[in-house]
Amino acid sequence: MELQIILEPSDEGGYTALALGLPGCISEGDTKDEALANIREAIELYLEPIEDDWDFRPDSEVVQIAI
Repeated sequence: MELQIILEPSDEGGYTALALGLPGCISEGDTKDEALANIREAIELYLEPIEDDWDFRPDSEVVQIAI
């Protein structure tokens, strides 16, 4: 999987990295390399399945909506 990352200098120093397409997936680092390593870890955790995510009641239904 390939994702685009926004890497921008932080006002406080260092860099902020944001993963496009993954809302709320943000990380930081003192250097560009550190910020990229940290966002890679954040993406892996973001995408890691959580067992509880698929524990629905038997009478549940999946509905898709467009916004």
